[in-house]
Amino acid sequence: MDEAWNYTVIDLEMTGLDVKKDRVIEIGAVKVRKGQVVDTFGTLVYSKVPVPDHVTKLTGITNEMLAEGMPEDEAMEKLMDFLQQDAIVGHNVTFDYRFVKQWAVNRKIPLELDAFDTLQLARKLLPGEQPKKLENLCECFGIQRENAHRALDDALETQQIFERLKSLAGESAVVVEPKHLICKMKRQTPATAHQIQRLKELREKYRILDEVCWENLTRSEASRLQDFYYSHYGR
Repeated sequence: MDEAWNYTVIDLEMTGLDVKKDRVIEIGAVKVRKGQVVDTFGTLVYSKVPVPDHVTKLTGITNEMLAEGMPEDEAMEKLMDFLQQDAIVGHNVTFDYRFVKQWAVNRKIPLELDAFDTLQLARKLLPGEQPKKLENLCECFGIQRENAHRALDDALETQQIFERLKSLAGESAVVVEPKHLICKMKRQTPATAHQIQRLKELREKYRILDEVCWENLTRSEASRLQDFYYSHYGR
């Protein structure tokens, strides 16, 4: 089999959808060589951003579980080591990749990857009326789904779906090849000590109780938050 079929599947769980403020809370990755799984990597990731209730309901991941998770930098570095220079596979892969790319950009780490997207392949190869969500494709291909929305389990299921789609592509005119991921992210710099001090002064003065994760607050977020406080409460 062509070397192009050496790849690594990735799946991430996050606190939300916003790459600028949400954080990765679980990583799953599956290394494949000649169509066979040869290694896996999975870890919970410690996050100072609280896990919203709807995310806990969806994934089963709680703040208590994350307290024992791997620190973000260590987890991402291990993922980078695991990926090596593989093309990656994912279901709507750009969404997950944006979180990895943002982490890399923030730390001035070069990251350029090629990818196969099982969602895009499914849209090309399956009938339009066939739902294309991961759980629907598992049902379509008879793939057992036990721990939905847990990163490593979803990655293993995505790997099986990718192999099924490759087989379908082999019977059609659809070419399966990796596409270079183009994802431009701006580096996020931490909020300054002066910004944090000013925000805390405003919060104390006006008894503002909204939750702020100071450790992850960026300079631009702090600026927007300060403007919000000024407009709603005064200087």
